[in-house]
Amino acid sequence: MRFAWRLVLGIVMVVLVAVVALVWLSERGLREDLRAEAAHALEREARVVAAALPADSLAWGRAIRGLAGEDERITLVDRTGRVVVESDAGAGRRPAESQADRPEILRALAGEVGVDARRNEAAGEDFLYVAIPGGPGAIRVATGLALVDGTVRRAQRSVLLAALLALLVGTLAAVLAARSFARPLTAIAGAAHAIAAGTPPRFPRSGIQEVDALVQALRRMHRELDERFAALRRERQESSALVEAMVEGVVAADHRGQVVTANAAARVLLGYEPGEPLPVLTQLFRTKAARDVVREVLGGAVIHGREMRLNGCALIMSARPLPDGGAVLVLHNVSELRRLEAVRKDFVANVSHELKTPLTSISGYAETLLSDAPDPDTARLFLETIHANATRMQRLVDDLLDLARIESGHWQPTVETIRLAPAIEDAWTPLAGPAATRGVAFAVEVAAGAETLRADPDGVRQILTNLFENALRHTGAGGRITCHAVPAGGGVELRVVDTGTGIPREHLPRVFERFYRADPSRSRAAGGTGLGLSIVRHLMEGHSGRARIESELGEGTTVTCWFPEDPETES
Repeated sequence: MRFAWRLVLGIVMVVLVAVVALVWLSERGLREDLRAEAAHALEREARVVAAALPADSLAWGRAIRGLAGEDERITLVDRTGRVVVESDAGAGRRPAESQADRPEILRALAGEVGVDARRNEAAGEDFLYVAIPGGPGAIRVATGLALVDGTVRRAQRSVLLAALLALLVGTLAAVLAARSFARPLTAIAGAAHAIAAGTPPRFPRSGIQEVDALVQALRRMHRELDERFAALRRERQESSALVEAMVEGVVAADHRGQVVTANAAARVLLGYEPGEPLPVLTQLFRTKAARDVVREVLGGAVIHGREMRLNGCALIMSARPLPDGGAVLVLHNVSELRRLEAVRKDFVANVSHELKTPLTSISGYAETLLSDAPDPDTARLFLETIHANATRMQRLVDDLLDLARIESGHWQPTVETIRLAPAIEDAWTPLAGPAATRGVAFAVEVAAGAETLRADPDGVRQILTNLFENALRHTGAGGRITCHAVPAGGGVELRVVDTGTGIPREHLPRVFERFYRADPSRSRAAGGTGLGLSIVRHLMEGHSGRARIESELGEGTTVTCWFPEDPETES
């Protein structure tokens, strides 16, 4: 039931109870007052009768009939309770029976005033009887109560009319009061609903002090909630941004297993597109190891750093149960780390292998020289072999040091303007003799607009030297090596083209890796370290440029290095 109707009903009930109590109390009080007044009047009349009785008892009948009023009855009773004279006993009517058992007669014979009200069966109505000592024993005056009852009924009607009027007025006042209270309360309820829905509320002004105090409290609550919700939204946005920015995949599920949070890294690792709905946690993973982690964490276990394979990636998964029964899983992709570890192992193995071969040769020839006494020609041959292997080791160590320096970031290019033609000729000069011996021709072609280059002179010389050495190593007698310089893409391209053996197509994606050889036996025999192209790639990246290779088996190779017009360098 609504508050307004409750208030109206309550007020009506209060008024109704008050009206009923008023009518009942007024009727009872009025009836008692009227009967008391009538009793006093009858007592006075009885005393008048007692004073007016003649001495002759034979005249009593005539006397009391003359004194009795229209609605009154006067009775003289002796001391035994017998009726001596009665005012309405004439016209052949017999006197009443003995009155010795009547309460008013008993009290009058005892010397007191007796009063009693009872129903007179003969008259068919209620009578009021008052008796006093006097006459032959007692004088009783009686009258009907019809007048009193009529007066009471008239008074009741008046009171009822007034009560009904009061009830109507009270009901109207209750309705008006209920509306005055209910309207602001309804408006307050609407404001509370608006706050809950997140829309701007409208607060009422009722003019009722208590209601206005409630409105002010609600206003303060709304302001505080707005501030707290704004803070929560900021914290949630910050947390979401942090979770989305994490390189680790984060997956959170509630107590039902529904995934409530999955950042971009987790979706990539799991193979789901952004916005694509995710299954429940128990069905999210396809590998047994991951499903075992989910089962254990949902059982309350804490998982730390369990490694597994998922969708071709090496993952370390950690998981922790939530207080409400859900769980949080963190997926750390260690594929790159494992790859780097493999590269490190391969690097150590390759370096060991590359160093072991010349060291074995040096050790073997040195032991021969120490243990035997070879002829001078043989000794010279052994010493030349030892020197060649030592030189090879020196070149390998130098290349490793250069590569380590470049990769560690300790090397930064010192950019200058370089004239390309002299720089190319300068880089080729140490190789010109071996090239002429083998019958390999060399040419330089510098196009218009590519005469100069903004780069580090030592870096450019090392790039060209490595490229020329590789080209000469794989170009046979009668071959040709050409260095082109052309403007391209807002910079300059250097192309080293040879007519050598070429590289099979399947090896091209890996030729810039350290120690990678398309033909390991031939490169090692020719004195290569397997680090030249890797050094070239890192030097080009240091210049903010790029290197690429094109080759066909048996048709030669072209290595292109693009230098930007003004390379960016770290300060």
